[in-house]
Amino acid sequence: MNETKTLLIVDDDEIFLNRLGRSLERKGFTPTLASSVEEGKKRAAEVSPAYAVVDLRLQDGNGLEVVETIRNVNKDASIVMLTGYGNIASAVAAVKAGAIDYLAKPANVEDIANALLADKGATPPPPENPMSADRVRWEHIQRVYELCDHNVSETARRLNMHRRTLQRIMAKRSPQ
Repeated sequence: MNETKTLLIVDDDEIFLNRLGRSLERKGFTPTLASSVEEGKKRAAEVSPAYAVVDLRLQDGNGLEVVETIRNVNKDASIVMLTGYGNIASAVAAVKAGAIDYLAKPANVEDIANALLADKGATPPPPENPMSADRVRWEHIQRVYELCDHNVSETARRLNMHRRTLQRIMAKRSPQ
């Protein structure tokens, strides 16, 4: 595919960023690290990476802005989006912006490397551990909650459920 394995990693979790950089370096990539949207855009313009791993939600904005910059400097770059807030709508937005894959955190290094090195246009293999039905339900509730600007009453109305029931669901940890 690409002879140079220049890699841009953008994530605001410094520990994860450094660990992922070291792990992918052992796999033959040459990583450049960035911890914000602005720094990611700057590094993308400097390095013109062949590969990128970008977190969707960063403290200073949206990782999709970095994807757009990478696409402008290298239209053939293989870009993987990572997020701790996986949902269908953000996955579609990431792919439309130019990402080749979308992985929910915690993603292991093997999955990330395989996604980066996958043949263009190849369908990815089915996940080893797909989301449970409870997790899909929880993700849907979280998405509607975000769309309603974190208004519990409006979210409950749109989901056709009692407000207290919704509050109890949201007070629990997310199912795996």
